[in-house]
This record gives sequence, C-alpha cells and structure tokens, in this order.
Amino acid sequence: MRRWLLPEYIEDILPAEAARIEQLRRRILDLFRVHGYELVMPPLLEYLESLLTGTGHDLDLRTFKLVDQLSGRLLGVRADITPQVARIDAHLLNRQGVTRLCYVGSVLHAQPSGLNHTREPLQIGAEVYGHAGVESDVEIQTLLARALRAAGVDDLYLDLGHVGVFRCLMQRAGIERELESELFRVLQSKDVPALRELVAPLDGKLRAALLLLPELYGDAAILDTARTRLPDFPEIAQALNDMQTIARDLAPVVAVHRFDLAELRGYHYHSGVVFAAYTRGHPNAIALGGRYDEVGKAFGRARPATGFSLDLRELAGLATAAPAERGILAPYAPQDVILQQAIGELRERGEVVVIDLPGHAATLAELGCDRQLVRRGSKWALEPLN
Repeated sequence: MRRWLLPEYIEDILPAEAARIEQLRRRILDLFRVHGYELVMPPLLEYLESLLTGTGHDLDLRTFKLVDQLSGRLLGVRADITPQVARIDAHLLNRQGVTRLCYVGSVLHAQPSGLNHTREPLQIGAEVYGHAGVESDVEIQTLLARALRAAGVDDLYLDLGHVGVFRCLMQRAGIERELESELFRVLQSKDVPALRELVAPLDGKLRAALLLLPELYGDAAILDTARTRLPDFPEIAQALNDMQTIARDLAPVVAVHRFDLAELRGYHYHSGVVFAAYTRGHPNAIALGGRYDEVGKAFGRARPATGFSLDLRELAGLATAAPAERGILAPYAPQDVILQQAIGELRERGEVVVIDLPGHAATLAELGCDRQLVRRGSKWALEPLN
C-alpha cells in the first residue's frame, strides 16, 4: 500500500493555492468585520443530535459519524457550519436584537457534492439573526456580492427563488406529507411528466398552480405572470412582493438574472427567499443562501435568520491568480546587529526575507527570491539577485 495516498476526493493544498486561499480568507473576513459581522469558531465535532437539529437534519447522509470514546455517545463531524452558528446565536449569545455573525472553517462530507468536488470544503459565510424583514435579505445578498467582487469575481449574477409559494399551496390544500415529499422531489428535478401524474387527482385550481410552477422561471416578467395565474393567497402575494423588492434594492450592486418559483433547495428548513450566485464560465453555483426563520426553535429560542455560505477552495480556483510574491535573500549572520535590524525593518514593511542557511547554494532558486541583502561598507543594501 502506498502510504502517501489520500482518500478519494480528499487532497493536500500546496503552497501557491494555499497562499491564494489565505489571502481570500483574510480579505473576506475583513470585509465582514467592517460590516459589523462578528467572527465565531464552532468546533469540528459535536454530538450528532445537535449537528442534525434544525437546519442540519437534511445533512444526515453527508455527515461522518463516530463514537466518542469518553462518553460512548455518537459524534458527528460537521458537514455544514450554519447549524452550529444558529446554535451559538440561540443558546450561547442569547441576544434580543439583531445579531450578525460570520465564520470560516473546514467541513467534511461523506460524499462529494458534485463531480470533481472535494469532500473537505473550506466553508466561509455570514448570517443575520433576529430580523424577519426583507431588509436583512437585501443586506446579506449585498454582502455576498461584495465578498465575491473582493475575491475578483466581477461577472456576477444571482438566481432568486422563494419556497413560500410551494409551502403555501401545500398548506392551503392540506396536502399529506407523503404526497408533499413526492411533489417536492419532482419539482426539484423539473420532471414535468411525473408532476402531471401526481397532480391529476388534485383540485383543478391547485393542479393548475403546481403545473405552472416549473414554467415560472426567467426574468422579472415571471413575477407578473405569477400574480395573475397563481391563486390569490396573501402568502403568495407577499412572497412575490419580497422577491420584487429584493431585486430592486440589489440592482445597484448585483443583477438578479433569473427568478425560479420551482427552486425548493433547502425546502425542509428554508422559510422564504433562497438564492444562488453564479459567474459566467462556471456551470455550478459558487455561493448559496436563503432565509430560514425560526431556525433557533430547535435550540430553545426561535429566531429569524438569513445568510449565505461558499467554499473558499472553489472560489480560489475562480479568482485570478496574483503574481507569486518574491522574497529577499539574506545571509546567515545572527551576530550582525546591523543586518538583523535591516531584516526586521523589511519584515515590518511586509517584505518576505528568507535566511540563506549554509550548504544550499545549489538550490537557491527554490526559495523564490528576486533580491538580496548585500553588505556595502558598513551598511546592508538591497540589490537584485542574479
């Protein structure tokens, strides 16, 4: 057995990529900070029932499980940080007003989420708790757009959906849970023939509304179509108003490219608007988010919430690579006070200074330096490295 081989869809991050990821991490966290988002650091492991409570119950099949040798209880390795942040807001911080939190850390998936996707994403995200209005949806989506632009993703657009439309139709018609699950499944896959079979026994008004949902995909005109052809329920009207308001208020920052009223991603925990960010030339969403009100109920305190997350590793692959940072080579002379002072001043200015350890003259090119410190009289001068 080759002992250096890693499990499938698990890989090392080498220096050049690691540097890009770290630069993005710092840049995005700094952006979150100046917008008032506080950083939290949940643990990698939790008791399984906590990880799979609230927003996390959809993650069961993606969660690695193991037995805690101290307690004998079942543990889970987090597959998503969002449920943990919801627990922190509801149970630990216990604030009454609006709370803005952000996070970054590795998560682990039992199965890859897609072709060529890692099972160890580096998840970064932001959440707003305690505000149920559309204004916080606008804030969180604006923050997402700014974070992606800070990462160098300029050709950006959003897709917008709202799970409240489908949920309203199910509740108003009193649809049983089993049929609701089947309808959810076929709408997610846009399987119109299967949808026709499922809705055939239903009331004509409900049947027409459900068959219309897959067609309600496109530009802002579909909102007008939805108003005229969907049932005149207050919940549906409010959902359409929210989507229209968000698109209008986001316009100065990012365009809403498409609306999709059959988009039910996260239906079991999302309660309102859901969104996905895309960039041209990349078929998959680069960030996902949405509203999940009452998320803290499972942790003892109901709190509205909206947020987003993305994978820094995937984002680093999309961002334009900056030129490799070149360093300054300094001789090994620990007793030379003037040299050590010069090295210290350069490092304080953000320069990379690499000490030339003795015996490796033949491999100096591997150090990535393009300048060197050379003694000229009583001073050390900075000169190009041949």
